[in-house]
Amino acid sequence: MEGSGVSKAPSRAVFLDRDGTLIKDVDYLTRIEDIQLLPGVPEALRMLKGAGFRLLVVTNQSAIARGRLTEERLEALHAALNRLLEAEGAAVDAFYHCPHLPEGKVERYARACTCRKPEPGLLHRAAGEWHVNLGRSYMVGDSARDVEAGRRAGCASILIGSGPSPSADAVVADLREAASLILRRDVAGGG
Repeated sequence: MEGSGVSKAPSRAVFLDRDGTLIKDVDYLTRIEDIQLLPGVPEALRMLKGAGFRLLVVTNQSAIARGRLTEERLEALHAALNRLLEAEGAAVDAFYHCPHLPEGKVERYARACTCRKPEPGLLHRAAGEWHVNLGRSYMVGDSARDVEAGRRAGCASILIGSGPSPSADAVVADLREAASLILRRDVAGGG
C-alpha cells in the first residue's frame, strides 16, 4: 500500500497528515491497539472519495530514526489503520512516510532530507506515482509544517486546529469540516 499509482488522466488528491488529523496523536504510535480514529474521519473520507479525490496519507515518522519503530512495523500499523477505515467504507489509497531525522539514533535515517515535512518531497512523490495535479489538490493537517508542505508543493492547505495561520488557506475544527470546505470549493470551481 506504500504507493502504486494507476490512473493515466491527472487526478485530484487530498493529502492527509496522520496523527491529529486521522487518528488520535499518542506520541510515537507503535502499537496497533493504540490506533483511535478521530470523530468524523470515516464520514469525511467517504465524502472526499465520493467526489473523486485520491486520499493519500503523508506523515513524518521520526520514531524510525529514533529507534522506536521499524519501517516494517510502520507498514503493519498503516495496514491496520486502513482496515479500520475500510470497515467504514473509507480506506485511503496509499501511505507515504518520512523516516528521517537529522539527530536520529539509527544511522541510516539520521540525515536531513527533502521528504520530511515542511519539505514537499512526500507530496511530490505521491503526486508522481498517482498522476496528481497538485494545483487542484489539498493538504490537510494539524501543524504548520503540514500547511507549509502543501504550500511548497502547490496545493491549497487547510489547517485543523484553532487560531489564525498566515500561510493556511483555511483553518477548520476537524477533518469533517475540512472535507465540507473542499467540496464547497470544488462545486464552486475553486478546486
